[in-house]
Amino acid sequence: MELLQRFEDALPRIVDDIRTLVRCESPSDDLAAVAASAELTAELGTARLGHEPERIVLDGRTHLRWRLGAGPRRVLVLCHHDTVWPVGSLATHPCEVTDGVLRGPGCFDMKTGTVMALHALATLPDTDGVTVLVTGDEELGSPSSRSLIEDEARGCDATLVLESAGPAGALKTERKGVSLYRVAAAGRAAHAGLEPERGVNASLELACQLTRVAALSRPELGTTVTPTALHAGTTTNTVPASGHFAVDVRARTAAEQERVDTVIRSLQPHLPGAQLEITGGPNRPVLEAVSSAALFERVCRIAAEQGLPTPAQVSVGGASDGNFTAGVGVPTLDGLGASGGGAHADDEHVLVGELPSRIALLAALLADLLGIPQGSVDR
Repeated sequence: MELLQRFEDALPRIVDDIRTLVRCESPSDDLAAVAASAELTAELGTARLGHEPERIVLDGRTHLRWRLGAGPRRVLVLCHHDTVWPVGSLATHPCEVTDGVLRGPGCFDMKTGTVMALHALATLPDTDGVTVLVTGDEELGSPSSRSLIEDEARGCDATLVLESAGPAGALKTERKGVSLYRVAAAGRAAHAGLEPERGVNASLELACQLTRVAALSRPELGTTVTPTALHAGTTTNTVPASGHFAVDVRARTAAEQERVDTVIRSLQPHLPGAQLEITGGPNRPVLEAVSSAALFERVCRIAAEQGLPTPAQVSVGGASDGNFTAGVGVPTLDGLGASGGGAHADDEHVLVGELPSRIALLAALLADLLGIPQGSVDR
C-alpha cells in the first residue's frame, strides 16, 4: 500500500485522536490542566508508539519524553501540548469538523502536530534513535523546558518541529530571534497641583525612553523593536514616582539581536534625578536559513520521490522551540505540522483533507533520516 493511501485510510482515526487532545483543555498557566493534558497525551502516545513516555515535571509543568530504541540519539521530534486558551473555551469554540475543517482551541497550535508525529512514527518499521519530546510550557516561552530541549537536541542529526505550517502549508525555514525587556523608571512623587516642580516625573522619563527604544527598529533588516505594555503613576494628582514598559524585539540575525541588546542595556536616564532599571534579554535565539537549508532540500527531494506536493518555505516573525535547537547548532526544520490558520484566534482551524499528505511526507522524511528504505515504509 502506498504511504499516502495508508494515511488516507487512517484519517478517521487521526481526526478522532486530534479531537481527543483538543477536548482536553491545557492553558500553560493552569498546572492542573497541563498535568491532565500530559496524561492524556501520554496515553495516546503509548497506544500509537507502544511505549510509555517519561514524565518530566519541571516547575510544576509536565513534559513527556519518548526515547525510542537503545541506539544513539539521531532525530528529535519536537511538539508541545499546552495552549493559550483558558479552561472553558470549548463552550464557545467547540471541537468539531464541518466541511472538511476541524476547529477547536489549540487544534492548529499545535495539538494536531502532536497527533501527526505519533501516526507518522507508528508506520516506521524501526524508530531506533528517535526522541519525541512533548513539552508543556511552550506558549510561555519554555521557561522550564528550554534546557531539556537543548540537551535532547545536542548530538542529533536533525530536529523536526511539528508546529503548524505557514500560509499554504509552507514549511518554516527561518524564525526571528526574540528578546523581551522591561524598562523601569524611578522618579520622585510630588503634588501635581501644589508643587509639581519638586517631583521627578517617571512618565516623562519613560516617554523619552520609549522614543529611544522604538528608534532601534531596522525594518529593512527585519528587526522590529516594539514597546508594548506601559504603566506609570498612582493617582491623577500625583507626579508619577515610578513606571515601566515592556519591549518586544524580533531579529532575523544574531548580530541584530546582539546590537539591540547592547543598546537597550546601555540606556541612560534623561531627566535629572531619574533612575532606570533594565531587565530581561534574549529569550530565543535566531533560527537562520542556514540551519534548515539542507533539511528543506532533503524534504523537497523526498516529496518528489513520493509523488507528494512540493512544500514551499517561509520566513516568520514568531518563534518556537525550534529556535533553541537551531541555537545549539542542530539542523532544524519547522512548520511540519498542520495546514490551516488562525493560531490563538477565534478562527483557529485545521484543513483535514491535507493531513494525509503532510503525515506521509513527515513519515518519509523520518525514514530517510533514519536510513530506512522507502519501500519498507510504503508496504
